[in-house]
Amino acid sequence: MADKNINLNLEIQPDLIEKKIIKFIQEQTKNVSGAVVGLSGGIDSAVCAHLCTKALGNKKTFGLILPSATTQAEDIDDAIKTADALDIKYSIVEIDDISREIKKKGFSDDKVGMGNISARIRMILLRDFAHKNNLIVCGTGNKSELDIGYFTKNGDGGVDILPIGDLYKTQVRTLAKHLGVIDRIIEKPPSANLWEKQTDEEEMGITYELLDKILYCMENKMSKKEISENLCIEQKTIENIEDKMKKNAHKINPIPVLKI
Repeated sequence: MADKNINLNLEIQPDLIEKKIIKFIQEQTKNVSGAVVGLSGGIDSAVCAHLCTKALGNKKTFGLILPSATTQAEDIDDAIKTADALDIKYSIVEIDDISREIKKKGFSDDKVGMGNISARIRMILLRDFAHKNNLIVCGTGNKSELDIGYFTKNGDGGVDILPIGDLYKTQVRTLAKHLGVIDRIIEKPPSANLWEKQTDEEEMGITYELLDKILYCMENKMSKKEISENLCIEQKTIENIEDKMKKNAHKINPIPVLKI
């Protein structure tokens, strides 16, 4: 028996969540002309685009589709379909020319390094578009990714707001169905397309379903022993998640400032 049992039901009331997020977006955009979302063709960006459109209208919500050579054709197609379904303006900008120039200068050429560079290039373009049009950059990170630091510092982490930042990935899927996101987007394996055939779960070494349960247990102050017994997993799996959180804490914590 586990020392401490906990209800692992992560179900949400999507209608209430939708209303809260819409109000949040409206409050955060009072002094600007709208929001821009980086449309990847994935579920998180689709959900954020839907929410921004509901909060601001289709004239104040914009999409940037920023593919590279490793972006799947179906992801570009899904990003376009999302924008068309919401009737929002969007632009497609290929980023390979920019990343090739950086690579020529002798910077990172391994897949992880170039993946991070791609994420930062995308954020440069998003921020410039926002600057020119008096917009904020709507981030698409979810709680699962934020908790373990699964994002690029100064890349997809360099945003102004995170509307779904307190929703686990599995909860984002529930909200996506409620909002009417395209089924194919909801069902396909999540991927940042940072390199060829990359998927989030393969890179993390764990499914979102299990990750969310572990993080939820941690949030509820359960010990590794309690989590292990409740979820019927090895403590090593939990330790791996803890290691990711410690390693990536610098992405989440405020920048250290020396107080003189």
